[in-house]
Amino acid sequence: MDELYIKKVLDGDIDAFRYFVHQYKDRAYNIAFSVLKNEFDACDTVQEAFIIAFRKLGKFRGRSKFATWFYRIVINEALKSSKKTGKEKFFTDTRTNSVDPGHIEIKDNLSRDQQKYYIGLALQNIPSNEALTLTLFYIEEQTIEEIRQLTGWTESKIKVLLHRARKSMYHELNILLSTEKKTLY
Repeated sequence: MDELYIKKVLDGDIDAFRYFVHQYKDRAYNIAFSVLKNEFDACDTVQEAFIIAFRKLGKFRGRSKFATWFYRIVINEALKSSKKTGKEKFFTDTRTNSVDPGHIEIKDNLSRDQQKYYIGLALQNIPSNEALTLTLFYIEEQTIEEIRQLTGWTESKIKVLLHRARKSMYHELNILLSTEKKTLY
C-alpha cells in the first residue's frame, strides 16, 4: 500500500501524503517521546520528520520498507533535538547489579491502565537510549535486526541496551511501586 501512495505523492498528489501521517504518526510519536521524554518536543520532532520525509520522498529507493526509512528519520531528528536541548540522558548505571526478578508482582495487583501509567513513568526515568530500545522492541515489536536498521547500532549493542534497560526498568518500577505495594498488601 505504501508504494501506491509514494507513487501518488511523487506524481504530484500532495494530499496523498496524509496516508503516511495517518498510518505512522502514533508510532513515530512513541519513538520520539522515548528519546525526548517530553510530549511537546516529541510532537515537534514528529512534525519535522514528516516534513523531511515529504521533501526527500523522491530519494527513497525502496531498499527497505517505508516505515523503516521514516522511523530512521524520526530517530535521527529526536536524537538531534535531544542533543540540541541538552535533554539526552545517556548515563551509566551506578546501581548494584543484584536484581530479584520475583520481587515485583504488579501484574495481578494493578489494573491495565495503572500498569501503563507506571511503565510510562519508569520509561521517562531511564536513559534515552535504553527507553528507545525498550520502546522499539516491546511496544513497537521490532526485531533486533529492524532496530539495527533503524538506529544504526550493532546487534550486540542492542542486546546490551535491552539487558541494561530491563534492569533499569526493574529498578525504577521498584522505586515507583514501593508505596503502591504497601497499599496493595
